[in-house]
Amino acid sequence: MEQENINSVCDLCHHSSVAKLLALFLGILSLFFLVKTYGTLKENSFVGQDIYPQTTISVQGEGEVSAVPDIANFGFLVTDEQLTVKEAQQNVNGIMANVVSYLKGAGIDEENIKTTGYNIYPRYEWKNLGVACYGLNCPPVNRERVLIGYEVSQNVAVKLEDIDKAGEILSGIGALEVTNVSGLTFDIDNKDELKRQARQDAIEDAKNKAKQLAKDLGIDLVRMISYSANDDNNYLVYSKDRAYAVNESSVGSAAVVPVGENEIKVNVNLTYEIK
Repeated sequence: MEQENINSVCDLCHHSSVAKLLALFLGILSLFFLVKTYGTLKENSFVGQDIYPQTTISVQGEGEVSAVPDIANFGFLVTDEQLTVKEAQQNVNGIMANVVSYLKGAGIDEENIKTTGYNIYPRYEWKNLGVACYGLNCPPVNRERVLIGYEVSQNVAVKLEDIDKAGEILSGIGALEVTNVSGLTFDIDNKDELKRQARQDAIEDAKNKAKQLAKDLGIDLVRMISYSANDDNNYLVYSKDRAYAVNESSVGSAAVVPVGENEIKVNVNLTYEIK
């Protein structure tokens, strides 16, 4: 009888332990689902906020600023051909030394005189071997390529900060046995501020167009949702009073190089959400 009582007590203890473990498991499982549900609800609260609006309008604005260039860029080439590389290099070096000396004497800093290319080429000619034949039954011509010398060339780029000296310097270089002078362009040393001004004008132009378009359509602008700009276009525009007002006394003594004006254009695109 006593043994049966002991067994009954053990069974009660066992069932109690199982019940506790089951309750603990159910509690943990409930907590897991609660946290999972909270996370899902939190994620859903952001759904749709970054969706690109379906109802939009786009407008384009343009801004432009004109300014007189303040720097000039040009290049020149010196070449010489001789039987040996050494002789050709000596001649090129001599001419180059005279040109660089002249440029420095004209006030151009050494840092604005830059070699952009130096080349040495062998020169060949095809020569006929044997007796010349002018008849109808001449044998095939036997020829060979013969080295006749070497050509040395040096390309130099120059930046001229005193733009008023452009014509004088080009004429001066032309008298120093250079092979050619080319690539004369006029530019603005600091274009960033001009681009910024043109961009501001373009943005203002686009905003005004958007407001007017919204008024015409009977809609409201909600917010700007995209912006893009193109400011890579520079156009050279000649101003007649500068391009053709040439002092007659300068003709024949200096090259006539009209400066004109550079025009900087910026185009912007704005997209608005509407309602």
